[in-house]
Amino acid sequence: MNSCELLELIEQGETETTEFKSWVKTPDFKKFIKLCVKEIVALSNSSGGYLLVGVEDDQSITGCMGYDLQNIIESIYDRTMPNIFTKVEVVNIDNKDVIVITVEKGNQLYGTTSGEYFKRLGKNSKPYNPISIKEDFIVDKDYSAQIIGQSTIDDINMLEVYKLKEKLKMRDKQSTLVELDDLSFLKDLSLLIDTEDGLKLNVAGMLFVGKEESIKRYLPQAECIYLHYSDSNRDEYDNRLDLKIPIISVLDRLTEKIQDYNHLTNVQVGLFRLEIYDFSERVFQEALLNGYTHRRYDSPGSIYVKHYSDKLVIESPGGFMADITADNIITHPSLPRNKLIAETLQRLRYVQRSGQGIDIMYREMVSMGKPYPEYTVFNDAIRLTLYSVLEDEGFVRFITETQDKNMFTFSLPELMILRYLFENKTINLSTAKVLTQQSLNEVKHALISLEKYGLIELSGRVYMMTPSSYHKVKSDVQYTQDKTVTYLKSKSLILDYLSTHDSINNETIRELCRCTKKQATTFSRKMRDEGIIEMIGKSTATRYKKID
Repeated sequence: MNSCELLELIEQGETETTEFKSWVKTPDFKKFIKLCVKEIVALSNSSGGYLLVGVEDDQSITGCMGYDLQNIIESIYDRTMPNIFTKVEVVNIDNKDVIVITVEKGNQLYGTTSGEYFKRLGKNSKPYNPISIKEDFIVDKDYSAQIIGQSTIDDINMLEVYKLKEKLKMRDKQSTLVELDDLSFLKDLSLLIDTEDGLKLNVAGMLFVGKEESIKRYLPQAECIYLHYSDSNRDEYDNRLDLKIPIISVLDRLTEKIQDYNHLTNVQVGLFRLEIYDFSERVFQEALLNGYTHRRYDSPGSIYVKHYSDKLVIESPGGFMADITADNIITHPSLPRNKLIAETLQRLRYVQRSGQGIDIMYREMVSMGKPYPEYTVFNDAIRLTLYSVLEDEGFVRFITETQDKNMFTFSLPELMILRYLFENKTINLSTAKVLTQQSLNEVKHALISLEKYGLIELSGRVYMMTPSSYHKVKSDVQYTQDKTVTYLKSKSLILDYLSTHDSINNETIRELCRCTKKQATTFSRKMRDEGIIEMIGKSTATRYKKID
């Protein structure tokens, strides 16, 4: 902004988009920043505009002295939530410095770090009414459906349109979409919109069929950066790709890159060999598409794909929506931040249905003997880590053979329970509930199904694999060892109890060892056979006393 433009702005006085703030009347910097933050938040929650520091309410210019622009920028950033990036410049008029702070209109609700919200009401900033907040911000606004006003059909890469049609033909041979002409195809997908000013692309349209230079111009933040790291140096990448191209082209390019380094392991299952790659193409593609669907496009951050030999790390701007957490992500209803992108991927058959991507990733990783996908959540970003290690081929063979033999497919909760039992030997109802993120009734259903398959059995209050299951994945010896461990733990608990009590009965043993009446009787009989305890009394009065 030059001095003439600034003078013209000052002459118009304070408006909905212009606020004056005195520097000389507010010598206390903390108080000054607090006042500025209030006005900046209000402008962000309205139409954006300018905060002019060094100008009085009567339009007189008093200027600023002894200021630190960097300190002002960082103080505004640190005291706003989400953090507001501002452009700050100094314009000199009659040897007086005016600090011009440019504030962009926000696409989300902004507040102060102390939890205050403001909005412009005419030329003043007023506390934001909760009802207005709900109407303006809580009701979902799909950023990906926003029309890019300056776009034209010249921004469309027709080769990308052709590519989408060809891929749709392969994925859905019954689709009638591919029979439409190119522009009708895009209109039907709601990527190209008829407006009073002609045909315009929305954000999703630009991300699916925009030319590279158009994406750079209108959506420079829509970037995916691929970094490859060698085992000899895991701190500095040895290969980098910066991609500001349509989503499906990014998917294709990165799939090729990852496949170039993908190591294959063959697992013998009966007469067949099961091919397991370090990184499943299906899982990686689901993860990347989730990143594009759920990221914040009003954030300047990029999507990063960091490729190591033992893990893939995908980082995207924007935290989880609503009350989604890493502890309920499997079962929480899908809330795509960019609904139109999600719907387009579904219609192009890149996803079967909205919200199924997480299930697919977990199912694939578990059945292939890989660690669970690992989510790390920050306030303004999400990191997903996919590990390459094949933890146990025996489990993979067991799952594959069992499904093939019985001609069914395990549900995800059933797979997770079996995986847990394979590693931990026993599981109780509450642990299974937390593990699978299911309701209590759903967990019971999964456990009952596995019992009907003859794969697990109830031992007291915990479940463990049946001998036949152990024979497939481990051995009968290990099964016997696990039963023995259960007895040894129970014996220790009983002896600890008897060290402070004269005797113990069957009911107390059941409570102490969390076992059935039959198991408590078995434990007491074994301890009598070993000469550790003796039985006193009969029937319901039976008690056991330690032999000195």
